[in-house]
Amino acid sequence: MGRNKFTTKMQRKLVVLFLLVLLAFAGLSARLILINRDKGESYEKQVLSQQQYSSKTIPYKRGEILDSKGTKLAVSEKVYDLVLDCKQMNAKEEYVEPTLQALEDYFGADKAQVRAYAQENPSSQYYVIKKQMTWDEISAYQEMMEDPERTEESANIAGIWFEESYRRVYPNNTLACDVIGFTRSDGVGLYGLEEYYNDTLSGVNGRQYGYLDTDENLQRTTRAAVDGYSIYSTIDTTIQGIVEKYLKKYDEENRNVAREGNGAFDAACIVMEVNTGNVLAMASYPFYDLNDIRNTEPLIGSRMIDVSGNSTDTVITAEIAESMEDDNDLLMQNLNALWKNYCISSTFEPGSTMKPFVAAMGLEDGRLKGNESFECTGIMEVGGYNIRCHNYLSGAEGWLTIGESIERSCNVALIRMAQVIGTEEFLKYMEEFNFGLKTNIDLAGEARTASLVFNENTMGPTELATSSFGQGFNVTMIEMITGFCALINGGYYYEPHMVSRITASDGSVVENIEPRVLKQVISSETSAKVREYCEQVIYGENGTGWRARTPGYRIGGKTGTAETVSAQGTREKDEYVVSFLGYAPADDPQIAVYVVLNRPNSQNQDLETGKAALMARNIFCEVLPYLNIFMTEPLTEDDQKILDDLQIEIRQQLESGVGEDGGEETVSGNGAAGEGGENAGEAGENPPAEESGPADESGESEPENGGQPENGEPEENDNPYVNDQGQVIDPDTGQVITPEDEGYETPVSTILGGTGVQNEGDSGGEAESGGEAADGEE
Repeated sequence: MGRNKFTTKMQRKLVVLFLLVLLAFAGLSARLILINRDKGESYEKQVLSQQQYSSKTIPYKRGEILDSKGTKLAVSEKVYDLVLDCKQMNAKEEYVEPTLQALEDYFGADKAQVRAYAQENPSSQYYVIKKQMTWDEISAYQEMMEDPERTEESANIAGIWFEESYRRVYPNNTLACDVIGFTRSDGVGLYGLEEYYNDTLSGVNGRQYGYLDTDENLQRTTRAAVDGYSIYSTIDTTIQGIVEKYLKKYDEENRNVAREGNGAFDAACIVMEVNTGNVLAMASYPFYDLNDIRNTEPLIGSRMIDVSGNSTDTVITAEIAESMEDDNDLLMQNLNALWKNYCISSTFEPGSTMKPFVAAMGLEDGRLKGNESFECTGIMEVGGYNIRCHNYLSGAEGWLTIGESIERSCNVALIRMAQVIGTEEFLKYMEEFNFGLKTNIDLAGEARTASLVFNENTMGPTELATSSFGQGFNVTMIEMITGFCALINGGYYYEPHMVSRITASDGSVVENIEPRVLKQVISSETSAKVREYCEQVIYGENGTGWRARTPGYRIGGKTGTAETVSAQGTREKDEYVVSFLGYAPADDPQIAVYVVLNRPNSQNQDLETGKAALMARNIFCEVLPYLNIFMTEPLTEDDQKILDDLQIEIRQQLESGVGEDGGEETVSGNGAAGEGGENAGEAGENPPAEESGPADESGESEPENGGQPENGEPEENDNPYVNDQGQVIDPDTGQVITPEDEGYETPVSTILGGTGVQNEGDSGGEAESGGEAADGEE
């Protein structure tokens, strides 16, 4: 074979390629020379800056959470970690002893322990001795180091420095814990507003660092931190405090009554503005301390959750709670149950609070005209099942109007209404009222209920029947009260929300969050009719909600009782969720109150709707005057008696100079009374003996005749006419009466000590009864 040789053509190509490479290198060299000449120093500084000589992070401040009036609910407090640079302290022998002594004298550090660490790690530059110290804890040391007259003491102290950070602090401890939530150790929000608005509340860390220039001089650069935005909640701490007071009072009065443990598995309440969707208060019991979230004391009395997340029959005692500290998985299961917001995260069957919705469906669709009557036969067969009314043992109710059906809470009548409406229209309005859909309230953890309601494929005759009185499908409290507000406000469905304003750290407004109407569900005419029916529930001769009657105000509402379902899917015959859903004033609804008691601690849980109604009444008694909503009704003799009984107590409060709230504990300047400030208790309430009928399959059990006491009104020993600031309220106008010297502009005898209330046009006789039942009426 002949040898391979480069041809002349190939040789020329190689020469050209070689020349091109030389030219490329020449161009690159020229470019490097130009860059070095023009920007060499700049690039050199950038490279040197990467050494991050004396670098430190500047933490941002997380935004605050405030109530609607600016009361601080969550703040970030600057704290300091005590750090020792062992390398710097060990640089000279004369530094060691003074530095160790300063650590012991000013910070209580263990000298021997620090010395041992510094000897074992002489090059360590980051030894954290103490964390999250306040300024008060470090100020004495700082003053000493900066005092020119104490240089002899400070001259040989070296290596001590402080790393700044922020810790989250909740000034009111347990108040609104379900709403606020808390933050993890890394500052990330968990639960409530802290989690939902985490990105809004969070900022961006800054950085301070140094670099050596070409002359090896230290140059410092600071990139400032960007603080988080603050949020103003719709929560009013005064109203929140009132709600929590009554939830706690209920638990104290009912725990260990029929069984060991809390007054109910869950007790919860929401107060909402009817015409905006603003949530004024939201709470579920038991509460927990936001500053001590792992404290197991609030778990005592609750049912234990096992490590798999299943509820057990074991009641958590102090001993069990203490033992949980050794089982983190078990502890976290139970703490997560405690931290959960029952008002938005738990679902239950609503019971008879559903009945006004059903009436509205038929009236709005036109299939009900409003003048129909429906026969209550006490028991009715539907789809092969016998469905009973609560009074089936004592006889049928007979023919009832729509209003009477809701007043008496008659299941059979509601079944007949639902049959007239039909499955298709029933499901249509269920969706219109957002049952089965999230409300999208701005809180973390809202439950999804889409799979917990019926649809066209799962609703048969029996399901339609039971749905008419609120059984067989699940809701959340926020779903129910939001839909109810639309039911009574003219039909306008407002998106519920918890935040009204977002502001920057300088106070400027970033965003105003206005009430948002999503749709009109029913007409104003239908809404007005439903309000009439809900008034009958409170004031009708056989009304099931009479305990909610609020002195001085006409209100509307509906009671509810529903059997619970076991983990195995079977009905628990003796376990109930009872509730009351009401609004005031009746003719112009401003606020709605929803109280739910899950498995109350009672031998007859189905008879506990009265306690839910009574709690709502007490809340109305305090909240309505606080909101300057004037009274709509004259006071009855019984109301006047309440004022007479408390006249001495009121004078004593005014004369003794008790705090404006009149209580033992207050909430950040808004005057929300604690336990000692309670003016509307349950003393003297004697539930009528007639309220003892058996529960029907729906779990609905209401007094057969409305539970009226013999004189037509429940006894009361409370005073709703002293507001939360301890001020006396004129019962005729709802206005505050200002004390002057030893008396009032309006004599106290007129307000508190008279024999009756005389309104303009009255002849001086007894106050009008406001539609109450006559003496002896059953």
